[in-house]
Parts: sequence; structure tokens; C-alpha cells
Amino acid sequence: MAGKTAFITGASRGIGRACALELARAGCRVALGARNREKLEEVAAEARAVGAEAYVVEIDLANAESIKAAFAKTAAEFGPVDILVNNGGITRDGLAMRMRPADWNAVIETNLTGSFLCMQQVLSGMMRARWGRIVNIVSVVGESGNPGQANYVASKAGLIGVTKTVAQEMASRNVTVNAVAPGYIETDMTGALTDEQKTAMLSRIPLKRAGSPEEVAAAVRFLASEQASYITGHTLDVNGGMYM
Repeated sequence: MAGKTAFITGASRGIGRACALELARAGCRVALGARNREKLEEVAAEARAVGAEAYVVEIDLANAESIKAAFAKTAAEFGPVDILVNNGGITRDGLAMRMRPADWNAVIETNLTGSFLCMQQVLSGMMRARWGRIVNIVSVVGESGNPGQANYVASKAGLIGVTKTVAQEMASRNVTVNAVAPGYIETDMTGALTDEQKTAMLSRIPLKRAGSPEEVAAAVRFLASEQASYITGHTLDVNGGMYM
């Protein structure tokens, strides 16, 4: 992947950070996007330590103008994006019957609309280059459903649908669009679960353990590589057998 430029959203921590560092080790130049510039600078330093070029840009996925500005800055200062990893996202959990419209809208706007707008920013360049890789980080719950997460599930299921549609639209230009669906992964987000919730989650996983961000990043690296050039519109499950 030497010479390729990858843009990773939500790159300041967890799965996004792991994806950024995995692609850096693969030879990519990495553009790191999130709201927390300080944490992004830490990841950039890690990427540079393995010999990669890194560029930090603040982006708010709930704000269309912020998305446009972030990609414009990246193109002007770091070059066109060859690989997009849509990882950034939020949760606002609650039972459907009591979910506030604001919580529904915030999750859909960030996770689904924000990811779609990021894709729009890179598609023209990928079409001109006749090469591109888009990898959308979805979730096992976007396939299985999950009580208390109607908004999050809708955002991730919607992104799976967008993945398949854009994959069909872009196939003739050698641009592949795929998704990776993590299961229970040890991150800051899942770290907030109680011991009881973690035990219940592990009981549903045939491999009887949580996954790591690095295991998700390995799947992303594969789908972004030339070795995956005949795979598009696919959702790759990284869930320990939690959903089959």
C-alpha cells in the first residue's frame, strides 16, 4: 500500500486508532480525523514512529460543513484520498418507546449521514483515479438487532445498505466498497459495560472472548488491499461467531 493515502474517521481511539496504525504499518500515508485534536496528535506520533506520514484534521461527523472542510484541507495539504475508513460514530441508547427524537437524530446524523457525506467527498477523486477502497465500520447489531439501541442499529443497518448500493455504482471504476461488522470488541465504549453485561455478552460468543481493535483493523487492512480487489459490497463479520 506504499504511496496510498488513507483517511480514517474516529481515529483518536479504539478501532479507529488501530485501523490508522495498521494502515500506517502497511505503508499508507494516514489522515486522521476526529474531534479531539490532542488525541489525534498522539496517534499521529505513533504512526510516524513506524515510518508513516500522518496528517491530523478535526472533523465533526454531525456537521456537513465540517466534513467538507476536513476533506478539502486534507486534499490541499496531504493529497487525494485513496482509502476511506468510515469508523467514527456515537451511541445514545434507550428503549424505543422512550427514545427522544434528539437521541435518534444525533445517532443517525453522525453514524449514517456523516459516513455517507464522507463517501461523497472521496468518490469523484476515486473515479478519476480508477482506484479506490472504502471500508465502512458497521456492527454485529446492524445485522442482528439489539434491544435498547434502535437508533444505533438503524444507523449501522443503513450503512450496510449504503455499502451495497455504492459498491454497485462504483464497480465499473475499480472502486470497492465493503463493510466490517465488529462484535464485542474491547474499547472505551464497551469498557463502560458492567461486569454482568460483559458476562452476558461473552456467553453469546462461541470463541468465549472479546475481540481486540487490532483484529478489526486486520480485516480493514485486507479489504483495503489489492488482495481484496475482487471483493465488493460485502460485510465481513469480526465477531467470534456471535452472529452467523
